[in-house]
Amino acid sequence: METKFTAEQLSQPRIAEADAILRKCVHCGLCTASCPTYVLRGDERDSPRGRIYLIKGMLESSEGAGKDVSRHVDRCLSCLTCMTACPSGVDYMHLVDLARAHIEETAKRPARERLLRQMLARVLPDARTFRRAMWAGVAAQPFKGLLRKIGLADIAHMLDLSGGQLPRRGRYAGAETVAPTGEPKGRVALLAGCVQSALRPEITDAAARVLSSQGYEVTMAEGQGCCGALNHHLGLVDEAEAHAMANVDAFSAAMRHAPLDAIVVTGSGCGTMMKDYTHILTRDQAYSARAARVANLTKDISEFLAGIEIAPPLRWSDLRVAYHDACSMRNGQGIEAEPRALLARVGYKVVEVGEQHLCCGSAGTYNILQSEFSGELRDRKVGNIAATGADVVATGNIGCIAQLQKASPLPVVHTVELVDWALGGPIPVGMKKLAGRARDIKG
Repeated sequence: METKFTAEQLSQPRIAEADAILRKCVHCGLCTASCPTYVLRGDERDSPRGRIYLIKGMLESSEGAGKDVSRHVDRCLSCLTCMTACPSGVDYMHLVDLARAHIEETAKRPARERLLRQMLARVLPDARTFRRAMWAGVAAQPFKGLLRKIGLADIAHMLDLSGGQLPRRGRYAGAETVAPTGEPKGRVALLAGCVQSALRPEITDAAARVLSSQGYEVTMAEGQGCCGALNHHLGLVDEAEAHAMANVDAFSAAMRHAPLDAIVVTGSGCGTMMKDYTHILTRDQAYSARAARVANLTKDISEFLAGIEIAPPLRWSDLRVAYHDACSMRNGQGIEAEPRALLARVGYKVVEVGEQHLCCGSAGTYNILQSEFSGELRDRKVGNIAATGADVVATGNIGCIAQLQKASPLPVVHTVELVDWALGGPIPVGMKKLAGRARDIKG
């Protein structure tokens, strides 16, 4: 693609990076059929190719981002399916991130929209603040209908996603170390996350138990927090980098205490973000080398477990598990076979879901900011899951779990929760009706 940036514009790092990405696009359009929003609407502006044209025009212009480009870039899920379809290797992930940062700095959004985005940026990444918001959300549940009537459907949708549940605390919530059982094999750090630590702390607990049972010391590094992805995809560059730096500091300190075999992550969105710390902090001399080390050590829990010998399961079941590929896992990290193989290794029958390439509509804050598109994608995904005849849904991201559970009649759990159950851990949340389908393995 031909670009028309001036020499002065190209002297700016953001524009220079965007120019290099844009020039790789050959207008072929193979990305369009893989894009969820284009599949739903058939609007070229809601396809990767269309957004690339809009971004190019926006960045070449000396004016701020207009409503049209903001609207269609905002509708992008960042599911990255387009990158798996692109024959030219266009780095759409970083291009749309650059565009979001530019839009955030130059677009004139309505006051209400700005306030909502600011609220999400402050509440969701801070586990303590998010817990308080969950308490308030329980009290506000009876008013969801009223909120929709007065034009606050996005706030009502936030209440829907919370499910009206109170925040829970997991067994492994603070800065602590979980000792290995049996012969020690190594040492890993475990990311607790932000939203997940309040919404579904059982995931972190299950991961800690599984890793410990396989001989790994598990450290919950002091000072760790949100990976930065939520702010990053809202175009808030400084806030995202601050979160990234805090995690680099925390995990670097853990490494100084003793070597780490891996930094294990149970949220695929977090994993994709942390594996990109090298890119995000590349220009910061104080952090670039350490960020690269953290990024290189980061592994999804299924990715890590797939690379080690796991003890035989202690519990057998005949459950059919529909595995849902979180976009950040499948497209962001290229992890597809490992979770399926892991579930099969501990005794489950894995069944495939139709249209796996289409996002479930969660995508961080997308299910709040773009609830119409999100709801359509969720319902389409739930329909595809129902067609499998599965007993339970497994996935690797808290956002997908919250999104699907709202509409799915089947329990939706994290992959590691099913692994933990097979290895002798407690039954996952929402699966008590399936408890009779499991049998302990004797001898």
